[in-house]
Amino acid sequence: MRLIKQNFERDGSGLVTLFPEEPEDMWYAYNLIRPKDLLRASALRRVTTESATGSTSSTRVHTTLTIRVESLDFDPQSSQLHVSGRIAEETKFTKVGQYHTLDLELQRNFTLTKDGDEAWDSVARGIIKESCDPVKSADVWAVVMQEGLANLALLTGARTVLRQRVEVSIPRKRGGRAGDHDKGLEKFFQTTLDTLLRQIDLNESKPILLASPGFTASSFQKFIIDTAARTGNKALLAQKANLVVVHSSSGHLHSLNEILQTPEVMARLKDTQYSREGKLMDDFMTLLRKDDGRAWYGPNEVEKAVEKGAVGRGGGVLLISNALFRAQDVVVRRRWVRLVDKVRDVEGGEVRTLSSEHESGKRLDGLGGIAAILTFPLEDLDDEDAEGAEAEMPPENTDGIQI
Repeated sequence: MRLIKQNFERDGSGLVTLFPEEPEDMWYAYNLIRPKDLLRASALRRVTTESATGSTSSTRVHTTLTIRVESLDFDPQSSQLHVSGRIAEETKFTKVGQYHTLDLELQRNFTLTKDGDEAWDSVARGIIKESCDPVKSADVWAVVMQEGLANLALLTGARTVLRQRVEVSIPRKRGGRAGDHDKGLEKFFQTTLDTLLRQIDLNESKPILLASPGFTASSFQKFIIDTAARTGNKALLAQKANLVVVHSSSGHLHSLNEILQTPEVMARLKDTQYSREGKLMDDFMTLLRKDDGRAWYGPNEVEKAVEKGAVGRGGGVLLISNALFRAQDVVVRRRWVRLVDKVRDVEGGEVRTLSSEHESGKRLDGLGGIAAILTFPLEDLDDEDAEGAEAEMPPENTDGIQI
């Protein structure tokens, strides 16, 4: 993403003009744009005109429209973002109040305006900073497979995208028919390789994880190298050093979480965002199993831990899902923004916003979307809610009637 223009007011309102350059930028735009924002972008709109004789004709015209956002639709597979709302500025072809859906496109500017106090809060500004950072974590390809099944996924700094699934029927090894199995396996490997080559750019040097139960991944690695040598494909042969074979419990995509935590993968991906976040989630789960009061999850429990100063300097970490910041209720979003600001700016703790499109973020979403590693143990944070609820209950008389 390229930042074209930025103008923030003291009250937190203002606008930015951004230039999306790659599909990943649409994910950042999806997390940045919220209902009630003003969005200005190029559009294609059908316009109906009436002639003097009363006949009508319909044409599609290119124009620039500004809408007041009401809803967003993001397709993670194609990285397409559709933003719907009412037109806020009249043009030659449209009137204020008419509905339109803007399809944000790569290589085309869009301008986003946020009104009101704290509209451009620290989280929104952080998204801009991250999306426009030219040193974003490199992409990684993963092929999670088992005999007859391969899932080709792209791992970026913000999410995991399943790009293609390959399924090929392979005959079982039976007496005297081992040849049919070998032919089926070779066909499966060839189909998977062809699919992979359609997805990746061989001129780029990025890790390619090959994961499977048993020896399927290592056999596929050998097939790739042998094919490159046999066909004289120097670009593919140059990828030999990027092929990383690891073990997984299955060939399904959910196995990526365990794959990313293996020592050999962590060594290759130690500087990437999702590797650091995965390790933090593992550290949190380890502390949670110890049950020593240093790991808490859930909105109320984490907020209480922050209030007590337990998520600050010296190892305090706040883990929060970016899904919480997509809340349409301004009050709800502001609650999480202020919590993040307090931990990071006041307490001096570390804040990690995990993507709900990554395995680590999905694990966090399963815990309510928020968790914390504390600098010192706190006990019975969840019991305080129960005690507070009991204290608010009115006493009962002997006849069972509340007084």
